[in-house]
Amino acid sequence: MDDDKARIARQFIEMIPHSRALNMRVDEIGAGLAVISMPYDERLVGDPQSGVIHGGAVSALLDTCGGAAVMSHPDAPAGTATIDLRIDYMRAASPGQRITARAQCYHVTRSVAFVRATATDEDRENPVATAAGAFTVERGAGGKQ
Repeated sequence: MDDDKARIARQFIEMIPHSRALNMRVDEIGAGLAVISMPYDERLVGDPQSGVIHGGAVSALLDTCGGAAVMSHPDAPAGTATIDLRIDYMRAASPGQRITARAQCYHVTRSVAFVRATATDEDRENPVATAAGAFTVERGAGGKQ
């Protein structure tokens, strides 16, 4: 069952036009954990002088990864939407490097799932950004309460 949820979450994320436009890749997914990365792309540069990727692209990566973590959690439904996402930018991502987000869905209630995430470039010890978010948990009639 969990493998089916992970497969559905992977397919869903890979079909989102925004994810495809940013060339996001699902690197790992399952049991409330998601790892999604995106390559450096000059079209996403926010500061032409430094070549640093715009924070909005990092935000989209963290948001998508958080949603994927929720979708793959055993106690959450296959679909979700972001309620709240707080992002702390810690430093600029190094130009030319792939950015990887890792999100963990650590708690699920009847209506809300909670996620923590981190984005890094090749320097895994110094995060580019961290995030904490809340995502919807929509249950149909007869769904687990």
